[in-house]
Amino acid sequence: MTTMTHSEHGRDVLQELSPLHRELRRAIPDVYKGFGELHKAAFTPGELEVKTKELIALAIGVVEGCDGCIASHAQAAARAGATRQEAAEAIGVTFLMKGGPATIYGPRAYDAFCGFADDIASGSAPA
Repeated sequence: MTTMTHSEHGRDVLQELSPLHRELRRAIPDVYKGFGELHKAAFTPGELEVKTKELIALAIGVVEGCDGCIASHAQAAARAGATRQEAAEAIGVTFLMKGGPATIYGPRAYDAFCGFADDIASGSAPA
């Protein structure tokens, strides 16, 4: 039986993707700039606080089966102050909406979230 660590679904995923993003960003800087502006606008606090928006994005990452999205939004949700229970409940909704595949990506998302939450609680900076 393999034991998973928080970093396998959180920090490691982000570290693996970072150089790939940098390389592509150099090739299509305007596309990345536009996406960055969209990201900024989508996560600007409004009637929904950033924490809620990040939990929604985390849940969408689970439904889409996107490990990079899961890691990124797990980290952002933890930074925004989401609790383990809030993350678990957001992930729980994905089981209803996506069924079996969400029961695979959901635990990965929860593991990633808990790793980032542990980093924050211990005072170490998340990836």
